[in-house]
Amino acid sequence: MTDKELLAKAERNEGLTVYGIKRYHQLVKPQKHVYGKYGTLKRKYLEDKGLDWTIENLPEHLHGVDKQAKDMYNVLYAKLSLSPLYKRTGEFMEDYRRLTALQHAIEEEILSELIYTEEVV
Repeated sequence: MTDKELLAKAERNEGLTVYGIKRYHQLVKPQKHVYGKYGTLKRKYLEDKGLDWTIENLPEHLHGVDKQAKDMYNVLYAKLSLSPLYKRTGEFMEDYRRLTALQHAIEEEILSELIYTEEVV
């Protein structure tokens, strides 16, 4: 199949093989998208699993992951900072240790719930 035929087939939304999709991506220069930390981690995870090409609108999905992670961070921070385990004591080093533990707990939750899952809506 020539490059013109491949591009025409893609324009008509006809089925392409995996090789056809990879060749199409080589022919059509992708638009550069910039994602945040979590969108980038999700993109890398999907690429490693070979699932990135199965998502219809990947950039929109990855920007959504960034937004969900930001919202989740804010909600969890507000909730967990009230816990006695993470409350401030007035002692600098202890407060720093607790803040770091809080951030680590939130990070782990975001990674397990949003990033390292193959479930794509």
